[in-house]
Amino acid sequence: MRTLPLLIAFGVAQAAMAQRTLTPSDVYHLKTISDPRVSPDGKWVAYVLATPDSVKDKSDRDIWMVSWDGTASVRSTASPEAEDHPRWSPDGQYLTFLSSRYETKKAQIWRMDRRGGEAEKLTDLQYGISDYVWSPDSKKIVLEIQDQDSKDEEAKKDRTAKPIMIDRYHFKQDGEGYLERKRTHLYLFDVATKKLDTLTTGDFDEGDPIWSPDGTRIAFVSNRTADPDRNGNTDIWVMEARKGAPLTQLTTWTDGDNSPAWSPDGKWIAYLKSQTPEPDIYDQQQIAVIPATGGTPKILDPTLDRTVSAPRWSEDSRSVLVTVDDDRRANVQAFDLDGKRTTITSGDKVFGQLQRGPGEGWVALCSDPSTPPEIHVLEKGTVRKLTHVHEEFMRSITLASVEAFDSESRDGTLVGNFLFWPAGKPKDKRLPLILWIHGGPTSQDDFAFDLIPQVFAAQGFAVVTVNYRGSTGRGMAYSRAIAADWGNKEVVDLLGAVDHLVKTGKADPDRLAIGGWSYGGILTDYTTATDQRFKAAASGAGSALQLSMYGTDQYIQQYDNELGVPWKNMDTWMKVSYPFLNVDKITTPTLYMVGANDFNVPAAGSEQMYQALKTLGVPTQFVVYPGQNHGLSVLSYQKDRLVRYLDWFGKYLGTDTQKAKSPPKK
Repeated sequence: MRTLPLLIAFGVAQAAMAQRTLTPSDVYHLKTISDPRVSPDGKWVAYVLATPDSVKDKSDRDIWMVSWDGTASVRSTASPEAEDHPRWSPDGQYLTFLSSRYETKKAQIWRMDRRGGEAEKLTDLQYGISDYVWSPDSKKIVLEIQDQDSKDEEAKKDRTAKPIMIDRYHFKQDGEGYLERKRTHLYLFDVATKKLDTLTTGDFDEGDPIWSPDGTRIAFVSNRTADPDRNGNTDIWVMEARKGAPLTQLTTWTDGDNSPAWSPDGKWIAYLKSQTPEPDIYDQQQIAVIPATGGTPKILDPTLDRTVSAPRWSEDSRSVLVTVDDDRRANVQAFDLDGKRTTITSGDKVFGQLQRGPGEGWVALCSDPSTPPEIHVLEKGTVRKLTHVHEEFMRSITLASVEAFDSESRDGTLVGNFLFWPAGKPKDKRLPLILWIHGGPTSQDDFAFDLIPQVFAAQGFAVVTVNYRGSTGRGMAYSRAIAADWGNKEVVDLLGAVDHLVKTGKADPDRLAIGGWSYGGILTDYTTATDQRFKAAASGAGSALQLSMYGTDQYIQQYDNELGVPWKNMDTWMKVSYPFLNVDKITTPTLYMVGANDFNVPAAGSEQMYQALKTLGVPTQFVVYPGQNHGLSVLSYQKDRLVRYLDWFGKYLGTDTQKAKSPPKK
C-alpha cells in the first residue's frame, strides 16, 4: 500500500480537522459580489465587493478589479464609506463610481484615472445621484436624480420634523417610507464644463436611461399616464440628448415595457414586454425588439413560457442574450432576430447580472449549491471562474448535501423541491425536518448557495425547500394558479413535499417544523392553521388577517386588481384571511419576527397573530428588530435571527448535533 509522506499526511489531517459546520456567526464572514462591468479594452472587470464589518455592524462596499485572464486582482477603493455603481468611461480613461465618502453628504460621481492616483469627485451637486450612464464619446453623463426639498437638510437639524403631506394612490413603500410627489428625473452633465441641464420634468418617474451608439439620443422608461400609481403602463421613450428636446413614445402597450437595450448598430432597441394588459404579479415578461426609429414590436420567442432577465445585445447586433429561470435553474440563452434560441450555459447552476465582454465574451455571476456567487467568464462555449472571493472561507467549512427532487401533491401536481441533508448523517436515518418556505411568491428556490437552510442543516436538521404553485420557473399558468386564492394550492404543495419525505424515510413525522420570511411567513400561518402536525413554526414578516393589510402596506395596486376592493369583495378577503379567522385551530408554538419599519408587510400582521396565540395560550414569542425594513440590513440582527430560529426549533424538535463553536468575528 502506498503511504503519504509524514508531512503531507499531517497537512491533510490538519486540513480535515480545520473544517467545521456553519454557524449564525458566519454572517460576518460571507462577502457579496455584484455589478460586474467590463473595461472598454476588455482587459479588466470592475465589480462591487461587500465585506461584513462587525464593528460597524454592516457591510462595507468597495470597488475591486480583476483582470480578464484572472491573474490579477486589485482593490480600487478603501474608504470607510460605501462605493458602488462602478462604470468605465467609454474612452477607457476613467473608472467612476457613486459614493457619499468623506465630506460628501449625498451620493456623487467619483472618478479614478486608469493610470493610478486618488479618486476625485466629478460631480458636486446639492442632490444625491441614484444612477448614471456615460455617453459614447465620454463627454457627457446622464444622471438619475430624485426631486428633493431644498430644506431637507435644515429639517433634519430641527427637533420637530416637518409634517408629511400625502395625496397619492400608492402612498408608501418599504425603504422609502411615505411617498410624497418627489419624482426621479433625468439630467445631462457636461464633464468638461460641469454644467447640468434638465432633460425631463413633470409628475412622472424616469429611469433605465441608455444612449444611442452615436450619442445623439437617449432612451428611457417612464409611465406618463394621467395617474401612474394606478397602473403598470411603463413605456420606452426616446429624446435627443439636449435640454428642451421633445419626447417620442416608442412603445404603446397598455402594461409594462422596460429594461431597454440599444443594439450596437443603432437599429434596434430590445426590451422586456409584459404579457397581460393590466398589472399582474404573476406575469412573465417576453423579450421584444422594436426599430429604434419606431414601428411594430416583435416578440423574439412567443412560445417561451419562463421568466427572463434584462436583455443584452451581442457585439454584432445579431442576437439578444438573457438569463432564463427554468425549473430551479437560471441559464444564459441567446435569441437571434428571427427568434431562434441558442443555449449558452446549461446545468444545475444559477447565472445572473450578465454583461458583454470583449469579442464574443461575456461575464456573469454564477452560483451553485456549494458556492456563493462569483464572477465567471463565458467564452467560446466554456465557463471560467474569474473571481475566487469565497474559496478560502468555503474550504474551512463542510456543507450539507443538496438534492433536487420532485413530489406529487394530492391533486396530482408535480412540484420541484430541494432536500438539504446534514453532512455525516446516514441517508437511511430519519431526521427532524424543517420546511423552509421562500418568499415572493413569484420567485424560486434554485441551484444557488442558500445560507439559511445550510445553517439549519449544520445543526442536524434536514431541510426541505419547495417551489409551490405561485413560484416561477415552471411557466405562467403554474405561477398564476394561486391568483386570488392564497394559502390553498401552496399549502397542498408544501404538505405534499413533507409527505413525500416522510414516506421515503427521510423525515421523522413526529419532529416537523415550518418557517419562512415574507410570503414564506404568510404561508407558515396558512399551513399551521390547516395542519397541526408541526411541532414548531417561525413566521417572519408575515400576515394572516389580510383584510387589515389594505391601506397599511405597499400592495394597493395588487389588491385592487387581484382581490378587488374589500367593500365589494368581502367574501374573497375573508377567504384569504382564514389563518386569523381560524387561529383557534393553531396549536403549533410559533415565533414571530418583524422589522419595526417594514412597509412591505407591516408589523401589524405579526402583532395580530402573536396576540391571538397569546390569548389562546399557545406558546409564542414576538421579536421586533428596531429600525429595520422588510429585509434586515444590520449584521448582528441577521445573526440574532438565525440564533433564535435554531433555539426555537431545537426547543421543540431537539437535535442530536452539538452546536459548532462560532468562529471569531473579523
